[in-house]
Amino acid sequence: MKLHNATAEIFVPDGKPQMEGLSRVTHLGIGAHQDDLEFMAFHGILNCFARDDKWFGGVTCTDGAGSARTGPYASFTDEQMMTIRRQEQRTAANIGGYGVVIQLDHPSSAVKSPADTALRTDLKDILLATQPEVVYTHNPADKHDTHIGVVVAALQAMRELPREQRPKQVIGCEVWRNLDWLPDAVKVAMDVSGRDNLAAALNGVFDSQITGGKRYDLATYGRRAANATFFESHATDKTTQLIFGMDLSPLVSDESKDIVEFVVGFIDQLRADVRQKLGKQLGDDFSK
Repeated sequence: MKLHNATAEIFVPDGKPQMEGLSRVTHLGIGAHQDDLEFMAFHGILNCFARDDKWFGGVTCTDGAGSARTGPYASFTDEQMMTIRRQEQRTAANIGGYGVVIQLDHPSSAVKSPADTALRTDLKDILLATQPEVVYTHNPADKHDTHIGVVVAALQAMRELPREQRPKQVIGCEVWRNLDWLPDAVKVAMDVSGRDNLAAALNGVFDSQITGGKRYDLATYGRRAANATFFESHATDKTTQLIFGMDLSPLVSDESKDIVEFVVGFIDQLRADVRQKLGKQLGDDFSK
């Protein structure tokens, strides 16, 4: 498979031939940065862990050059950070038993440019090679511009596939904006309880980010715990670790759907819910 950047790499942790590593993937994560897969797509990693009939594959789209850094990494150049982050992603793939991990090495500026189609082309080729059943990517209400660039490119790539080769389920996941605000009826609630050790091992790999100034490991664990407890107000906890997702499958199965209106529709549902609850308590009728 020929990718856009000569510096892109396809890493198969167990040493199988490249095409075998790609073709066995059943669950594919498409993330912007090294560590996004582990933070947002742990449900897919866990579903495939130590199994022969299901395999997680990961795609990291950017080169990692723009990451914040402090402490022991404060003086590192962009090139040094890129090298370290690439190695961290390979280590996570080994720990998680991934079928394959692909690092595309695009600069963030290109991912954020609507005129640059290189990422979309790469993702389409990867999707054709893997044909996953489930795809995890960023949610379209994320506040990080690079994450938005990735999810848009991923959706466009999936819409260009022949219908019979499109994934059955596509989930937009939490990173730079929680999804607790989504109406419960449309949340994809992914239970990842009981494997805190594996989650900690994967999250802790990214020392350049954690020691470098961002406690993503604690924040990710805390978010999942908060989701589990605050999911239902009138029931005891059924899980200890819960990831919320936005079901993007309708956008892939029907390319005529407007992506913006689809996402804003969920925000409109939240607005209507807030108005209804406040109006009921205040004696105002907002249903008209």
